[in-house]
Amino acid sequence: MKSERERHERVVVALLAACGMLTSLQFTLIVPLLPLVPELLDTTAADASWLITVTLLAGVVGTPVVTRLADMHGRRLLLLVSMGLLVIGSVIAAVIPGFTAVLIGRALQGFGTAVVPIGIGLLSALVSRRRAVLGIALMSGTLGMGSALGLVLAGPLLEWGGLPTVFWCSAVVGALFCVLIRVRIPEAPTGPSRAFDLIGAVLLTLGLTALLLAISRGQYWGWASPLTLGLGLLAVATLVLWMVWERRHPAPLIDVRTAMRAPILPINIASFFATFGMYANHLLTTQEALAPTSTGYGLDVATAAAGLFLLPSALTMIALAPLAARVITRFGGQRALLLGSAMMAFAFLFRVLFHGGALPVLIGSALVGAGVAFAFAAMPSLITASVPSDEVATANGVNSVIRTLSGAVAAALFAFVIAALPSTADPAFLSERALQLSLGFAAACGVVTAVLAAFLRLPHSKEPA
Repeated sequence: MKSERERHERVVVALLAACGMLTSLQFTLIVPLLPLVPELLDTTAADASWLITVTLLAGVVGTPVVTRLADMHGRRLLLLVSMGLLVIGSVIAAVIPGFTAVLIGRALQGFGTAVVPIGIGLLSALVSRRRAVLGIALMSGTLGMGSALGLVLAGPLLEWGGLPTVFWCSAVVGALFCVLIRVRIPEAPTGPSRAFDLIGAVLLTLGLTALLLAISRGQYWGWASPLTLGLGLLAVATLVLWMVWERRHPAPLIDVRTAMRAPILPINIASFFATFGMYANHLLTTQEALAPTSTGYGLDVATAAAGLFLLPSALTMIALAPLAARVITRFGGQRALLLGSAMMAFAFLFRVLFHGGALPVLIGSALVGAGVAFAFAAMPSLITASVPSDEVATANGVNSVIRTLSGAVAAALFAFVIAALPSTADPAFLSERALQLSLGFAAACGVVTAVLAAFLRLPHSKEPA
């Protein structure tokens, strides 16, 4: 009986981790293909970039709502809904020709962002504590693993069968996962029944939409343009109003008091900086691979092969997830977070000193992946241990939104640095000095995360064990 239960728990962990990886793939699978989208879909380069923005937007807006509904009405049910929307979006993008259909499909794919926090909630309820720590480590690491693998797979899939093949792969695998979820994963107990905070959901949706649009589109509209500034002001005003409403509501969408107190707030701030470092690794590694040798650091690799330089990072995250879980079990999430962030800082310092060749780039990418494996495993474990059981998915959903916003900030800042400090050899790429400054800034993000981890105070009784 015990071995049967262990087999069932292994299946639950593996299936949920695989679902998380599939959903995180969606954010980067289209990135290497953006230069080709205008020709493939008969649109402009500015419009093509909306294929990234709309997925981020749907994820940021949908995740808090979907995770709250999961805690109220059933985590497996809303997991199936999220995966189902991803599958439907993938089919629409694959079957219906034209930019508009692909844009709609990409928006529906964005709702898959809720899969990871819902999966973490299911793990905390369905499997033993020891295996839950491993499962949470794998689930939280899927953001890094999947986003790196998406950059690796995009080129080969496009060459194999064109743009529809990219979406068909997501549709077929997602549909298979939906069947397996229905068959192999039971429903978890739900929290007490209460009314859904519709006004809170509308205010949060409006505020996050304005914020993400200002961040992700500011480079196209102009950072000082009336539209960008107006959206920024709207975001601030709406989110302040939302916080006031949530503090007074008897059953808020997100318990602001809990989210703003220790240790949840410092963990979420640490998540922002750690995620920034992970995306910096993706962006800067790709930059080094694609840049011409005349820049002084570039490797002049073909677009289809550039993603391979991120493969060491993804493989390292996958390989070290079990070790990260053991570190959390034995030493606690705080020490695992401190170790991971310190490793990230060291990795970026290594990259500041050693670049300009394929081997240093591969080693640096792998070292960052090692740090991400420990840091990302620790943060959701700490959050899960710090909130009531009926708010696990919601709390991790907030953390997921913060990670997504961090990725958007990283991409916007990266574009700004290229525009401000381009290479004289090719203005489409960073200058070597700008590359070093960017790597140094990413190292500083690791240091900030480490400082936050060092001063984190979590009651011993609530540490994952």
